[in-house]
Amino acid sequence: MGLKDVTAPCSKRDLAHLGAGEVGYIRKISGDDVSRCFPEAPDLDPGIDLWALFGADGTPILLTDNRSSTFFKAAEDDLRTVSLH
Repeated sequence: MGLKDVTAPCSKRDLAHLGAGEVGYIRKISGDDVSRCFPEAPDLDPGIDLWALFGADGTPILLTDNRSSTFFKAAEDDLRTVSLH
């Protein structure tokens, strides 16, 4: 019996929902990007570096100046964190 090709195209929308509610990612974010990702945040110094936790679909969850806080929040929300490069 031969192997079947089980790969199928995955849309951006499908990919965005992969891991929803189970996976989150943490990344450094500059003050310049804060208003784009966290529109409700106050104006910040553009040169400041902060840490952000996002859901797998890119939904912003937490903005902080302390990287450890993002891991604590992810654990609190039962999210497994992944690294993005």
